[in-house]
Amino acid sequence: MRKLVYYVAVSIDGYIAGPGGEFDFYPQGDEKQAAAYTEWAVAHYPETIPTFMRAAHGLVDAPNPRFDTVLMGLGSYRPGLEAGFTSPYAHLRQYVVSSTLAPDADPAVTVVGKDPLGLVRDLKQEEGQDIWLCGGGLLAGALLPEIDELIIKSYPVVAGSGIPAFNGDFNPTLFTVADRTSFDNDVTITHFVRR
Repeated sequence: MRKLVYYVAVSIDGYIAGPGGEFDFYPQGDEKQAAAYTEWAVAHYPETIPTFMRAAHGLVDAPNPRFDTVLMGLGSYRPGLEAGFTSPYAHLRQYVVSSTLAPDADPAVTVVGKDPLGLVRDLKQEEGQDIWLCGGGLLAGALLPEIDELIIKSYPVVAGSGIPAFNGDFNPTLFTVADRTSFDNDVTITHFVRR
């Protein structure tokens, strides 16, 4: 069965973005450190690179080794939309969960107005690769019962406030560390699997 994997950047205090959706506060380190971290991320999760950036990373015709579907909330979709990228991950099947986004934002994007749990359960029954949950916090909170794995990019910064990684009901859910990779820019990527 396909897995739902939440692959996301998080501050020390658990925020995936600032109060206004900012995500440019994550420290990258010096040029050499940032390049090494980016090279690792591109090699391991190339399908998470937005379509408009794939050429710069040599990924134009690269296969998708892990994911064939991306699921995002409006807050995760909006930055690309506002920049004119209505289909930010054209190399994946794209779903946006939103009750306010017009269903015709882009023919390559399926807008789902309600029942994200039902959507994920249906997607998991299909043949294919895993499903990437790229954000946001409200959607992750709603989908916690169906999240099979977490890949958390922990950055050495305290945001203070913003959008939490999970914004939902109190529901302690155990995961086990499957792998951890540290980088010279003090970023740590931890792969968790549901117990």
